Amino acid sequence: MAEEKIFAKKSLGQHFLKNESVINKIIELGQIQENDQVMEIGPGPGALTSILREKSCQKLWLLEKDDTFALNHKNYAQEHQLNHIKVFHIDALTFDWTNLKGEWKIMGNLPYNVASPLMWDIVYKVPHLKKAVFMIQKEVAERIKAKEGSKTYGALSVWIQSFCKVEKGFVIRPSAFTPPPKVDSEIIIFSPLPESEKPHNPENLAKLIKICFQQRRKQLHGILQKALKEQYNESIWQEIGFSKETRAEMLSPKDFQKLCQLIFK
Repeated sequence: MAEEKIFAKKSLGQHFLKNESVINKIIELGQIQENDQVMEIGPGPGALTSILREKSCQKLWLLEKDDTFALNHKNYAQEHQLNHIKVFHIDALTFDWTNLKGEWKIMGNLPYNVASPLMWDIVYKVPHLKKAVFMIQKEVAERIKAKEGSKTYGALSVWIQSFCKVEKGFVIRPSAFTPPPKVDSEIIIFSPLPESEKPHNPENLAKLIKICFQQRRKQLHGILQKALKEQYNESIWQEIGFSKETRAEMLSPKDFQKLCQLIFK
């Protein structure tokens, strides 16, 4: 598709990557191997897709909300008899991640307005995530990578780090896109933790961290005593090794998992 015929839709948060060097670096980070099952979220005009098609992957699934781009990718796959490619004309937020069978690598230039809920679902719901490589707003990437004690550390940091090792890829300037966004982007890489290190009860952990970070400046004792009065007992602080005056930002993801187990026995 010629570049002049591509029109970004603000309603979908579209910014199309045009820098070939950046595109190739993202593909390299995916480390696509023969027989990998690969999913791309929001392929758009196909900057990454055109290279992924050339890889010897077992499956290449594309999730595309835009009517025109979804049709274009379907037509291309049919015309070139690429039977390993499947196009889902769908909002990625509505995709059932639990249905993915086997190991999957997931990539994508995620729209800024849906990136956080998408990543929240993917790290938890994909049964056998092998690797994820996402392009997101740099500010969100900083939050995801943040460590306890920092101002950017929050519920998203705790949640994703409870499921994956998080690594920085590289920063991408607005000039690499058309139209250029108003902020820098960043490539971030997720590598799943061993099953034994993941949360035992993710639903309760999600509930706990959302409660704790809604009032991040308040002491956890006061927050939990009010929000979870039936489950909460202040004696848990002796077991976890923290003062009851502790604030949410001081607990690591492992601390939150331990706190979750103690509260929801």
